[in-house]
Amino acid sequence: MAQDTLSRSLHDVGLAAWFGGTLANAVALNPAAAETADPESTGRVANTGWNKWTPVNAAAIGAHLAGSVGELVGNRGRLAAQQGVGTMSLAKTGLTVAALGVTGYSRLLGRKVAKDTAVPAASGTESTVDTPIEVVRAQKKLSALQWVVPALTGALIVVSAFAGEQQRPSQVKKGILSRFTR
Repeated sequence: MAQDTLSRSLHDVGLAAWFGGTLANAVALNPAAAETADPESTGRVANTGWNKWTPVNAAAIGAHLAGSVGELVGNRGRLAAQQGVGTMSLAKTGLTVAALGVTGYSRLLGRKVAKDTAVPAASGTESTVDTPIEVVRAQKKLSALQWVVPALTGALIVVSAFAGEQQRPSQVKKGILSRFTR
């Protein structure tokens, strides 16, 4: 097997940033915004933070996807020959598509929340009585979705670790032999 350090690095660093950034924003930024002096400042802080994160997150996702494609190309032989690699690849692809979908939908909701940067809010995902109703609706959905992206990308990390285990020489041999002895 050839080394493919660039693809693995893009895959792993992109995924780490996607996971870590969204988790940090859910754990720290959204609640920390509530510590401001007034509801308009709360909305401004949360919206500014998420808006600054968006281009970094897009770059991280792009790096992850580029690395994923590179890994697929680099492992196409194992994908065809080693039992279990195809199933793992399908699981990773499904999780990636789900994470992309939730991330994209969250961004659309975030745009509604951030349309007026200083929208009154209790936290990054909680409204006040003065919060416009369309923002309240978006915040309610974002309150749950802020945890879904880290859950999906965390699951991708776990499946990627499993994929790495499948590349051990003993596992490759076992998987190839299993394919032919079935």
